[in-house]
Amino acid sequence: MRILVLVKDVPDTYADRRLDLETGLADREASERVVDEIGERALEVALRHADEHPETEVVAMSMGAEPVASSLRKALAMGAARAVHVVDEALLGADLVLTAEVLAAAARRTGFDLVIAGDQSTDGSGGVVPAMVAEFLDVAQATRLESVELADGTVSGIRATDGGTARVTAELPAVISITERLPDPRFANFKGIMAAKKKPLETLSLADLDLDIDAADAATARSIMITISERPPRSGGTKITDEGDAGERLATFLIENRLVENRLA
Repeated sequence: MRILVLVKDVPDTYADRRLDLETGLADREASERVVDEIGERALEVALRHADEHPETEVVAMSMGAEPVASSLRKALAMGAARAVHVVDEALLGADLVLTAEVLAAAARRTGFDLVIAGDQSTDGSGGVVPAMVAEFLDVAQATRLESVELADGTVSGIRATDGGTARVTAELPAVISITERLPDPRFANFKGIMAAKKKPLETLSLADLDLDIDAADAATARSIMITISERPPRSGGTKITDEGDAGERLATFLIENRLVENRLA
């Protein structure tokens, strides 16, 4: 079995994150770049299955600029057998649909039985790429799983719903996404870090994927950013000094801002 794990290189969530007001893109150089934690959890799901089934090959896959290679090296250090990096200048600023189309093409070229991804990244928080990848690949999808079981050519798991839980099952090949309810990822030890230097990391361009795409061409844009502006600074808020009428003034403030219902109106 070959399991592809989609990992993403994102700005560190503990650092300040901002958009470049000229390009509208996330300023990824303003803070340290790390592997998205939900991607590490997805990798952990694949590695645990590989621990119990040595014939399983785990492949880490990502799309992004050259620095993404360092995140893929971490995935290799954690235990992935090899990695695939899609990098092309034409993909700068790619939206969710274009990203899914490219990742699907890379998955098709690499070959897979199962694709595992996190439910949503910590930077874009789109939450739709796994489903879109499944659509482009024309395979079954099972998203937002809180548990994963692989057996007899199927993948199954539990998905939380508003009214309870649902057990879903899909035949392989398939695409699944997992939530943070899955176990914490393992740490990359020294042995794994040294071994990662010898593991293959394949770099692919759009030409390698037989995709003729110009992300900057408005004719092929899937989504267009109309405008962008810096978030206004936070105000100090409203301060109420008690002069004997603080309760009445607070109630008036809450009603005027529709924070409570005025039942006396």
